Amino acid sequence: MAVITPSPELGAIVRRWLRAYASGDKETVTNLFSADPALGYIGSSHGEIWRGDTLRRGMASYMEDIPSFAWDRDEFRGFECGELGWVEWFGERVSLDTGKEITFRSTFVLHLEQGVWRIVHVHNSNPVSNMEALGYESRGFEDLLEAALATPAQFQRTGMATIMFTDIADSSVLAETLGDARWSVAVRAHLKQVEGIVTEHGGTLIKTLGDGTMSAFPSASAALSAAVTLQNIITNTTEEPHLRIRIGLHTGDLVEQDGDLFGTVVNKAARVAALAAPGDICLSDATRIMVGAARHFRFSPPVEVSLKGLEGRHVTYRLEWQE
Repeated sequence: MAVITPSPELGAIVRRWLRAYASGDKETVTNLFSADPALGYIGSSHGEIWRGDTLRRGMASYMEDIPSFAWDRDEFRGFECGELGWVEWFGERVSLDTGKEITFRSTFVLHLEQGVWRIVHVHNSNPVSNMEALGYESRGFEDLLEAALATPAQFQRTGMATIMFTDIADSSVLAETLGDARWSVAVRAHLKQVEGIVTEHGGTLIKTLGDGTMSAFPSASAALSAAVTLQNIITNTTEEPHLRIRIGLHTGDLVEQDGDLFGTVVNKAARVAALAAPGDICLSDATRIMVGAARHFRFSPPVEVSLKGLEGRHVTYRLEWQE
């Protein structure tokens, strides 16, 4: 029977990979990956889950989207057992772009392939969300936000409105599993479903991009009701693929032109949405205040966070929509 033994060698390999990752050395990062189809990566953000060729092809683009970083000190424990090994890594991570500092943790699984140890699985984590810790999130809502801000004329009115962003969680994994044709059909059906629910609650679907949507509602209560309806329908469906979505909302004053006020309202809604986990409905304090003491809504305790591109600290809530 194979025996588990400590392995400083595996710790050194992981440290080399992390230093390449931190400095933007895409070639080294990719070369240390296993060629096995079991290759997988789970990042610290909810949408950062990639596997196999999707990870090999997309890692370079992903590394362009994250801040470069370094750490003052680290520690690790490495072990091997036959042709498999694993490493627990703990480090003080400092983002060179944002200046924020957090404790970062990673777990690696390595596989011995033709006499060379290669990484077959990575799982990164930190104690708080990426937005709170590092000031960035993966670009799912970022791309939709940029597309929405590029077409402000689609808003046909001014005044108070609640903006709602949605997207499908783990969409890259689902797309890889289903294939392009089936995934396209699933996304089209989902977007049609979102538009129907938004319209039923008095809202307007403003923009879609990929599997993400942005809508506007004249009422915060109507927007929250639409969000709850959408989560309930998706959660209770028996059809495959079984989707999970993230939703975020913010309420503010809209203007028709591409001015600062328009940008701030929509921008903050997207940043709040980026905090949501799969199955979550997150909202700003402005949206929470607008619905007041409505008995049919229940909220989590407030959480104070930083939001990318917005000054100061911001209070957010989670709508506890499930019974």
